[in-house]
Amino acid sequence: MSMISRRSATLDRFFRISERGSTIGREIRGGLVTFFAMAYIIVLNPLIIGLVPDADGAFLGGGAEPDLAMIAAATALVAGVVTIAMGVFANFPLALAAGLGLNAFVAFGLATQMTWADAMGLVVIEGILIVILVLTGFRQAVFNAVPRSLKTAISVGIGLFIALVGLVNAGFVSSTGMPSPPIGLGADDRLSTLPVAVFVVGLVVLLVLYIRKVKGAILWTIVGTAILAVIVEQIADLGTTEENPAGWNLNAPAFPDRVVDVPDFGLLGQFSLLGSWESVGVISVLLFVFTLMLADFFDTMGTMVAVGSEGDLLDENGNPYKTKEILLIDGVATVAGGSAAISSNTSYIESASGVGEGARTGLASVVTGFCFLLAMFFAPLVGMVPNEAAAPALVLVGFLMMTQVKNIPWDDLELAIPAFLTIALMPFTYSITTGIGAGFVTYALLKIARGKAREVHPLLWVVAAFFLVYFAIHPIEMLLGVS
Repeated sequence: MSMISRRSATLDRFFRISERGSTIGREIRGGLVTFFAMAYIIVLNPLIIGLVPDADGAFLGGGAEPDLAMIAAATALVAGVVTIAMGVFANFPLALAAGLGLNAFVAFGLATQMTWADAMGLVVIEGILIVILVLTGFRQAVFNAVPRSLKTAISVGIGLFIALVGLVNAGFVSSTGMPSPPIGLGADDRLSTLPVAVFVVGLVVLLVLYIRKVKGAILWTIVGTAILAVIVEQIADLGTTEENPAGWNLNAPAFPDRVVDVPDFGLLGQFSLLGSWESVGVISVLLFVFTLMLADFFDTMGTMVAVGSEGDLLDENGNPYKTKEILLIDGVATVAGGSAAISSNTSYIESASGVGEGARTGLASVVTGFCFLLAMFFAPLVGMVPNEAAAPALVLVGFLMMTQVKNIPWDDLELAIPAFLTIALMPFTYSITTGIGAGFVTYALLKIARGKAREVHPLLWVVAAFFLVYFAIHPIEMLLGVS
């Protein structure tokens, strides 16, 4: 047996690749697809947290001017390390990076009231608490207490959510700026921009390749659409939407002047665990940590179920294999994100795009993680892939996840109504956590209405109560005079 064959056999045994019906090639392709589907976070996270001054007027990193390159380097570093850890220790095709929504809350909800170091300290505290909940078994116990129909609804809802994210990021769907209808087709109900046309071409190509069962369909579509986008930009010189309403959504695709750059890791360790307690008070700190933890707590649960469902990686109870390891690494990733001052890191639903490409094991996550580490040095190349090139993959994955809706017992209203609200509210509110919370609360209330309160797991009562507090967090803040 050659050395290459022995190494392949070792990888196969360690990651149980053949056992899960996959191949090393499919795992590599899946890992690459996941990376390209979520590489936008390297560009987007700095734009969200890097342009907001804290309560002292300083930008993240302590400077008087934003340093987006330093934030991008730390974002890629942490994403790479924790995603590799997910692959090696949990053997699950799930990638992690700075959480969207969570980073916005840290920037606009926390940093504006304290220093950036204090805000990142709260993220570290939240991560430590999540790790403790995992080690004590509480987080997994809550997950196991959720009825399978609600887990399925979470997966379906996330599918619709990421499809909408893809359509919005591509400019195919946009805000109308009016109360009704709030969103519409393109700009002024017309697909009138070249970036949207690039997305449509990419989507059509992807659908054709997929139904013809072309291997690597998602990856080749992303690469091909990115090249097409670069060509279009070279000809039309559109720029971004900040410069031109008909421009690209996030970054203008172009071949970079420099392919390789040396990353700056000066942001690592810029956090303070106790500073926030003095600056905003104990009550505010508790509310802030509670809000962060609740959002992070259930986003990850929904994401790993959705990814597991797509890859047939769930047990008979609808739980992913090695659930505890997945949740533990996710908690550690939160601590790592706060410690590196780039916000909470969490599991990404875009991982489902890699699973849709055939990934079934942690080897795909290792590949994605190494891509993130390489991206620290090749950030200019990553920046050439616009949202319009990655969005077709999100739409297709949304369809694939939507097919699970047939497994919900729609004739059982006690399960069907909470499932419907879970599915509907995720895209309608642009929040995974809101959909999950609405489903849990409604499930408990309907069981009470039917006189079946004993059928609700005790932990679900606790979770439903927490979600009621979560939904009422702003009235509570106003009542306590801390808003």
